[in-house]
Amino acid sequence: MTQAIQTRRFDSPDDLLDMKEAGGIAIMQMATGVTGMHAIFEPGWTWEKDEKPLLGSPDTCPAHHTGYCIGGNLVVRMVDSGVETRITRGDFFEIPPGHDAYVDGNERVELILFAAAEHQH
Repeated sequence: MTQAIQTRRFDSPDDLLDMKEAGGIAIMQMATGVTGMHAIFEPGWTWEKDEKPLLGSPDTCPAHHTGYCIGGNLVVRMVDSGVETRITRGDFFEIPPGHDAYVDGNERVELILFAAAEHQH
């Protein structure tokens, strides 16, 4: 592995999960395999309505998220337990798989998400 610094910009992502007027997630992968995502969810966005169909309609979100909230109010619910957690500006968070979520209020939610490289065994 090289010892070079790598920079990327979310305005030219590797992939884009486009949720039209509800928002979207810009996704990019670094040379090390680490993934970074910039998520924007507009007021009225729900995981059930806006993201679930784009993922093949799993029962709950299958992803593990580690990230930072830049703005807005996101309510995340662990489906099995029904426990809801509010994520707001300034929160660094970790969310296990098995959740859904919705934007609470009239402010757009903006998140930066990170995922570790997936190691091949």
